[in-house]
Amino acid sequence: MKRRDIMKLAALAATTALMPAGDAVAQDKKFRIGFSQATTIEPWRAQFNKDIIAEAAKHPDVELIITDGEDRTEKQVADVENLIRQEVDALLVSPKESAGLTGVVQQAIDAKIPVFVLDRNVETDQYTQFVGGDNKLIGRAAGEYAVELLGGKGKAQGNIVEIWGGMGTQPAHDRHDGFHEFTDKEPGIKNLLDKQSGDWKQDQAYNIMATALRNNEKIDLVYGHNDPMAYGAYLAAKDAGREKEIKFIGIDALPNEGVTWVSNGELTATFLYATPGAEGLRQAVKFLKGEKVEKTVTLDTLKVTEENAAQIMKDNGL
Repeated sequence: MKRRDIMKLAALAATTALMPAGDAVAQDKKFRIGFSQATTIEPWRAQFNKDIIAEAAKHPDVELIITDGEDRTEKQVADVENLIRQEVDALLVSPKESAGLTGVVQQAIDAKIPVFVLDRNVETDQYTQFVGGDNKLIGRAAGEYAVELLGGKGKAQGNIVEIWGGMGTQPAHDRHDGFHEFTDKEPGIKNLLDKQSGDWKQDQAYNIMATALRNNEKIDLVYGHNDPMAYGAYLAAKDAGREKEIKFIGIDALPNEGVTWVSNGELTATFLYATPGAEGLRQAVKFLKGEKVEKTVTLDTLKVTEENAAQIMKDNGL
């Protein structure tokens, strides 16, 4: 058996749990596209994979190979190195950490593989394209709404708990910076915590909020960098009997998560951060077929409150 065939079989074995058996990967397709996912344990990441697999099914000339970084930078680096050795026609990568994946992304670029960076950027601009939401814009929308909830521009009053995502990711910094462009202009707003990271996870956010509740008699609003963390904070407040006195804002707006929690009155609002899976694959196929692609593709956002949550759920069959 040729070395290339051995490598292909190894790659298929590594992705069996992620791909529908017999359909998602075929031996005779024209373009071999590798996708390095940071993790699949977060619901947003699971949706990300569903979106890219569904899009790949629309392209009979695409062989899609997915790897799972298992929420570890070193594992994701090894995954990308493996895809480079397989000489994929294009590489899609969604980094766990921006700095941690920069070196291996540069290796792919040096190997003349077109690289499409999805969701979280890397510390080089030599990639073919970035596809993702504008996290600073989403942060601004959340900050503007927080000011509105706390009394309005020039009159806002309240104590805010902000729960960060991963400190090593640019989206967390952008969501923070955008939010504070609005809240920092309000002298009546006080930030109670100093860069407390929940690493995008509900249980860690619960613990952060439980501590904040013990240490602060008055909390008016929680801003979680994603919906699971905002919901974790809500659960901590509920367990303390204080959930009704606090507003909770998150980001992602998955129909069966954030949108449902808003509809239930558990979160006050969430802001759509669409996964870049489908669009990223479409852009890669365009490029491989010789079409011009833009350096950056920015996905739209949407504020979800109780007013529109029910309709979104209905549209998604929930």
